[in-house]
Amino acid sequence: MNYEHGGWSDDVDETAPDNSTTTRRRRLILIAGVSIALIVVLGLAFGRGHNKPAASGPSVPTVTVIVPGRISVAATTTATGNLQAKRAMPVGVAGEGGMVSRVLVDAGQWVKAGQTLATVDPAVQAAQTSQMQAQITSAQADAKLAQTQLDRALALVSRGFISKADIDQRTATRDAANAKVKLAQAQYREMAARLGRLDIRSPSAGLVLERNVEPGQIVSSGSSALFMVAMDGVLELQAKLAEQDLADVKVGMPVTVTPVGASRSFTGTVWQVSPIIDPTTRQGVARVQLAYSPELRPGGFATAIFSAQHVQAPVLPESAVLSDAQGNYVYVIDKNNMVARRGVKIGDVSDTGIAILSGLSGDERVVYSAGAFLNPGEKVIPDLKRAN
Repeated sequence: MNYEHGGWSDDVDETAPDNSTTTRRRRLILIAGVSIALIVVLGLAFGRGHNKPAASGPSVPTVTVIVPGRISVAATTTATGNLQAKRAMPVGVAGEGGMVSRVLVDAGQWVKAGQTLATVDPAVQAAQTSQMQAQITSAQADAKLAQTQLDRALALVSRGFISKADIDQRTATRDAANAKVKLAQAQYREMAARLGRLDIRSPSAGLVLERNVEPGQIVSSGSSALFMVAMDGVLELQAKLAEQDLADVKVGMPVTVTPVGASRSFTGTVWQVSPIIDPTTRQGVARVQLAYSPELRPGGFATAIFSAQHVQAPVLPESAVLSDAQGNYVYVIDKNNMVARRGVKIGDVSDTGIAILSGLSGDERVVYSAGAFLNPGEKVIPDLKRAN
């Protein structure tokens, strides 16, 4: 074959791409991309310009409100206090005292009126009593002798052997002897009474609350109470109530008392309402009488619910009622949609909510929840919550 060098180098491959065409294509793609990016940027800028508010200012919050109305609820008041004996009787030494020989009862036992609780060693008083008996016998013998001598003198006076003066003398001797007998008998009765007071007795039937004496202990009339007895075992709760709540409590009102740790509640009645109010705490005391039960322990703490008649009152959810140092309160929305604080007195808490005994008429728009994040005077947008 005959190949020419020059002919081979000038041949063109028709399948190879044209460089100028490729360059133009790349330029068009680049221009199109830049145009699209510019359009996006302008669109975002235009959108921001239209969404920007005409005037800046604080946003007004939207709050859920309810109009509670009024329903029939029990006007109850809750208070706390301490349990104790209604009539606590301290029992001490009524006589001279001495060394305690026996203690016959313990705390928690029931006793009868006059029952012996403890005895004091009567050795000294018993000896004195025996001495008094001997003095009575001696005085009676002297009185009998004086009477015999007087009788003899009266038999001889008619014969002239005894003068009238001797009769008067023997009569006086007889009367003095009889007087000594009465004196000795009175001293004996006194000693017997003192001996009887050595037995420490319960002044009334009741429940022994405290025992503060042991055998061998020396006691006297100046000693502190040896026993504490609850008269008839009747207890009471001294419930402390605020001044405004105490005004609603009446004698005879039923009260439900629940001691701390007890498995059940007990029913009592108000038997006394304090006539005074503590000027410091602004509280008074309502005394609630309770029948004895082993679960009612004097000194314990208990909760009392005072029940009165049913009244028409608003009922709010717990989320709507707030509390601080000034007391319980709610937030209401006035006609200008402004937040206003309203102090309230709460009553019984039930599954339906908290009864509002005073402070609301039931027609107000009350903030349902999130009241802690609001301030009085703040403007809001109320959203009325419909009843379920």
